[in-house]
Amino acid sequence: MLTLGIDCSTQGVKAIVWDASAQKVVASAAINYGRDLPQYKSPDGFLPSGDVLVRHANPQMWIDAIEMVLAKLQHEGCDMGKIAAIGGDAQQHATVYLESFDPLVFSRSTSPIWMDSSTSEECACLDAKFGMRLREDTGSPAIERFAAAQVKKFAKESPLAYEKTKRIHLLSSFLSSWFAGEEMPVDLGDGAGMNLLNLKTCSWDEEICSAVADGLIEKLPGIAKDFSSSAGKLAKRFEKYGLRSGIPVVPFTGDNPASLVGCFAEKPGVAVISLGTSDVFFAAMDTYKIDPDGYGHVFGNPAGGFMSLSCVKNGSLARNRIREELGVDWKFFDETAFERTPPGNNGKRAFPFFEEEITPKHCACGIDASFDWEKASSEEKIRAIVEGQISNLRERTRWIGDFEEIKLTGGASLSKGIQSVVADIFGAKVSAIDVVHSAAVGGARLAERGVQ
Repeated sequence: MLTLGIDCSTQGVKAIVWDASAQKVVASAAINYGRDLPQYKSPDGFLPSGDVLVRHANPQMWIDAIEMVLAKLQHEGCDMGKIAAIGGDAQQHATVYLESFDPLVFSRSTSPIWMDSSTSEECACLDAKFGMRLREDTGSPAIERFAAAQVKKFAKESPLAYEKTKRIHLLSSFLSSWFAGEEMPVDLGDGAGMNLLNLKTCSWDEEICSAVADGLIEKLPGIAKDFSSSAGKLAKRFEKYGLRSGIPVVPFTGDNPASLVGCFAEKPGVAVISLGTSDVFFAAMDTYKIDPDGYGHVFGNPAGGFMSLSCVKNGSLARNRIREELGVDWKFFDETAFERTPPGNNGKRAFPFFEEEITPKHCACGIDASFDWEKASSEEKIRAIVEGQISNLRERTRWIGDFEEIKLTGGASLSKGIQSVVADIFGAKVSAIDVVHSAAVGGARLAERGVQ
């Protein structure tokens, strides 16, 4: 059985065809927003803004990118007619605002994405009203990028547009709805990252929704508690790509919950660090518990139960910026710099804050170093940055527990230097998993449930 997994991430869209019996990827294609859709002026996946706290994208860009990646798969010879089901994921926390679904009309021309940090005032209001209940019941304190704060700001600043809004989707549920040609529910994995879903009842929290905006609960989709029973059917319009209309479309989830499944880590015991645009640590949980410091999150596990997650915003884009400023190639950054410097870097450590950091909260102020940055060698700077990033991630995830094994995924996972730093700082066996595009694989694996 072949299934299709779609990963709509921060910087592009990936699609893989998964052979469920052989447990391997048999076809893949990718689209980069900046390279392939330059008309949207979003080289890093978001629109330019004079405010560094504002990070929005044009939702039409995501649709166009998926159309392109499906056409690319078909053009490259993939037998699309053999695909039996479709699943997928999207960058977590991005929200899409619709005036109508058919025809598709957006009530808000741009969508705030996970990098948006412009809602501190709204978060303060929610925390003041609900205190620890927000964290205990939704799995997280009030977070700037989560839907609750984003919707609260939108309703306050654009009340007429909010009133016209008939449905507020996560990007994940919007995309699965688009594939099915009818409204699809929000899954528990992605829905938990909204500050609106009560994880103890697995339903929208009426009191919190009412405090966010009038009539909000009527604007939210349903909640998928089971992938099989929540599956829709592929709309006829996708026959132009060789797909068979009517095949199951399971609810899409968030990129991190999808990666948990794609890394074959959906059961407790193994932790995963995704080294992408952001650096993310996640693991399946035996029991529901929250981070006492409020930096970590609890989401639903698409495979059942819960998962823990901690996200550091300044990840691969920060590493790449350092590499470019130093004028070195990736071999130097990934290997040579670590061969020439000792673990611990003789006490030299640095943190890149090119974006407003979320774990822990920190302004976008550039490099924060414990030594004279200008006088240090390139290799010292590289190790300092990487050790700073990984040590911060370790400190913020101690509440989750210790793990004997850590799997690395994402673009930087093959770096020998980064692998060694993770092993040193976490004191664990580290491996770069050979699952390429783990989030898309997770979506494809979840799609299997639609035909079971």
